[in-house]
Order: sequence, then structure tokens, then C-alpha cells
Amino acid sequence: MSDDWAAVETTALLAITTVLILMLIATPLAWFLATSRSRFARLLETVVTLPLVLPPTVLGFYLLVLLGPAGIVGSWWVALTGETLTFSFTGLVIASCVHSLPFAVQPVKDAFSFVGTERMEAAATLGAAPLDAFATVALPLAVRGYITAAVLTFAHTLGEFGVLLMVGGNIPGKTQVLSVAIYNHVESFNYAAAERLSIGLVLIAFLILLFVNFFNARARPQIVS
Repeated sequence: MSDDWAAVETTALLAITTVLILMLIATPLAWFLATSRSRFARLLETVVTLPLVLPPTVLGFYLLVLLGPAGIVGSWWVALTGETLTFSFTGLVIASCVHSLPFAVQPVKDAFSFVGTERMEAAATLGAAPLDAFATVALPLAVRGYITAAVLTFAHTLGEFGVLLMVGGNIPGKTQVLSVAIYNHVESFNYAAAERLSIGLVLIAFLILLFVNFFNARARPQIVS
């Protein structure tokens, strides 16, 4: 039972950390994808969306190679800190951010697309610098996109399994997340414990999606006949 609570804490901390990091990363990415018409933007959008269609084991394998002690990123991290990225919480965060990137970028990109360039141009004609116009015009109008992105990213992180298992392993109190804890209980035929954790995740996922659906429904403009 103590290991299950540790898995809950690890999963919650991972989800919150992933949301905070991805909101920062998604902002410039989403703005570029929403406003640029270059071919590079379409290529970048394809790369950002790729985790949606890749099997988690494939994504996990390449992250394991990249973050491992012999990998490009992993070897640099070992030389810098003396510790490995694989089988660590830091490695979990990186894997989670890569896997959840589309869920953070797409809603913010859609929100920025709604803002459009006309409002930014109007702010510029009034003397606002680009960063000032972005902060005072684009960001406030994109708040709903950020809220949707944060909620979906949090929910997606709660359910991640294959990628996190391959990169972080299964270390109780360190890298074991809820999905892996459920898998462990099923393997040991402890279905009662697996059911308790599964019901909790189902309820959380249901409430999160219900919130997003109601939130987006209220955001739609009403058509008056």
C-alpha cells in the first residue's frame, strides 16, 4: 500500500512538472506554427504531432537510446552530474514532455490561430512592440487554449505507460508511476489493488474530460436564429 501511495505522489508530481514545462515550450512553438506559412513550419508540426501516432514502445526505445549513458544527451548528462538520465525522475520528465508535447501544442496553436495576425497588426499600429502586443493581446485571448492544453497534458501524463516504463523503469518511490503500479498488481494477480488504482484513474480521467467538454461548449459562440 505504501508503494501505491508513492506511485500516486510520483505520478502527480510528474504530471504537474510536465504541464509547467510544456506550457513554456508550447508557447513559442504554437505561435510559430499558427502564424508561419513556411514549409519548415509544416515539417515542424509533423514532428511535434509524431508522438500521437508512434507506438509508445518505439518512442520509448529511441528516448532510451538518446538518454542512456552512451547516448548523445545521456552521456553529456553523466559527465555534467555524474548520474544517469535513464531510471531517474529527470528522465521520466523528459520522456513525459516528449510524449505529451502534441497535447500541449495543438490547443494553444488553435487558440493563437483564432487570435490571428490582424489584432497584432492593429496593436503595432498603436505603437505596441511585438513582445508587448503578444503579452497584452495574444496571450489573454489564448487563455482558453492554455487551460485546455494544461488539462489534457495533465490527463495524458497520468495514463502514460510504455514510454515511462522503458525510460524510467519500475523503481518504487522514484520512477514507479500509477500505470506501472497497476501493471505490477496484475502480474502478481493482486486484482483488488489493481482495481482500486484503475478506478481512481478512470474517475480522474472522466472528470477531466467532462471539464474540458463543458469548458469548450461554453467557449463556443451562440448562434441566434
